Amino acid sequence: MKLFDLGFLTLTLLDIIDITLVAFLLYQIYKLVKGSLAVNILLGLISIYLLWLVVDAIELRLLSKILGQFIGVGVISLIILFQPEIRRFLLLIGKNTTFRNYGWLRRFFFKGVEKDAEEVAYIREALEAAEALAAQMTGALIVFARTSELQFFANTGTPVDARVSARLLESIFQKASPLHDGAVIIANKRIKAASCVLPVTENQDLPEELGLRHRSGVGISEHSDAIVLIVSEETGSISLAVNGHLEQNLTRDKIYRKLLRNLQENPQKV
Repeated sequence: MKLFDLGFLTLTLLDIIDITLVAFLLYQIYKLVKGSLAVNILLGLISIYLLWLVVDAIELRLLSKILGQFIGVGVISLIILFQPEIRRFLLLIGKNTTFRNYGWLRRFFFKGVEKDAEEVAYIREALEAAEALAAQMTGALIVFARTSELQFFANTGTPVDARVSARLLESIFQKASPLHDGAVIIANKRIKAASCVLPVTENQDLPEELGLRHRSGVGISEHSDAIVLIVSEETGSISLAVNGHLEQNLTRDKIYRKLLRNLQENPQKV
């Protein structure tokens, strides 16, 4: 069915759907690369592609062939250069799949049911530890794994395998503790490892005053769908890193609700 016809330009309903889907896809790609070095790389690739179109149109054969060879391996280059962004995009699709873990059934039948106390106890314990450390101006980095247990990053630290306890977390992050330097990874509602090394974000939009702890928290949230609780050693403030974004100046209630919502909607298999 034609919706728009000027002779040289015909627009149908399928064309509108096609354009809408492409625009949505491009917007999602922009959100993934926004604030990182990948933006500059993407603009560089687009510039080369546009240059190749111009060169090919005016029939500069040698230059066109050289640029054409570069464009020919562009897909492989994109996979290598944008590997973190592609992983985040696939994680975004996977964690929002309708039938994953039958969460949609739980939300439909038990929408108004309060979360079981034992199910959220580890979240309360972690938040209690973060508040105590913040009051002491002691830095902390607590990573809540979701669909992935972050085994690769857990292997960089010391295995713990203990129940999540506020007192245990406080003792880990004390400056006299040999495990304080690094992150604690919580997976399957247990402390999996401590003193873990995390990837540092390349996001240039983060405030310059933020240190390695915050940048590492944002970095692991870019590489996975983990939720990260960050306690600042300088200010005593508590922040959350989610999907590559840092959320600051949150109240205790907002932090708890965000943790509860994100962690309970994405339960891990024990």
